[in-house]
Amino acid sequence: MQTVVVVDDEVKIRALVRNYLEREGYTVLEAATGAAALELAPTADLMILDLGLPDRSGEDVARQIRASMDLPIIMLTAKASETQRIAGLRLGADDYVTKPFSARELVARVAAVLRRSSGESGHDGTYSFGDGALRIDAERREVWVDERSVCLTRTEFDLLATLAARPGRAWSRLELVARVRGTDHEAYERTVDVHVKNLRRKLGDRGPAPPLVATVPGIGYKLAVVRDG
Repeated sequence: MQTVVVVDDEVKIRALVRNYLEREGYTVLEAATGAAALELAPTADLMILDLGLPDRSGEDVARQIRASMDLPIIMLTAKASETQRIAGLRLGADDYVTKPFSARELVARVAAVLRRSSGESGHDGTYSFGDGALRIDAERREVWVDERSVCLTRTEFDLLATLAARPGRAWSRLELVARVRGTDHEAYERTVDVHVKNLRRKLGDRGPAPPLVATVPGIGYKLAVVRDG
């Protein structure tokens, strides 16, 4: 069974989420503070993290977790502005749910994130581009740029692997959202831009020409380098 840590200072919310998750067979651990969340993080397969914690911000907890492990994180918060959602995604959140929320939808998102984290993204094989300047091992979920290993979040990797599967093909933002997050809801369209920005930064500014991930005006993005072989 997979273990989910539910972090929220409201007892009723923790109990509600726990009830629904346990019905689906998950093991659930609870934390009411950021300190407790950090203690439980190494035992978890996924964390549902409220951003309004009493001892420290959820953003700070996410930042500390990302510095030491690649634990999937679904942020849960009453903050609903686009700027705040994007800030959370920049910290490496795998998904973002605002209060009030549907417990059934939250459980579905947990399942989707865990499927992606286990490598069930539909990508396989090894891709090489730009005379080996960019290499992607989809089975091991590893990426190298100029022989330098690059650490990507799950969403960033799935985005890159989707582009790499059909280099040169222009993907709309909604298509990429559907491939990476399993939904085509327009509310997530802007998040693609955030992940692409993070992906470009991690791949490096001095990659092979043309740019690795190119913007297609009025449409979305494509992988612009030529596949080797």
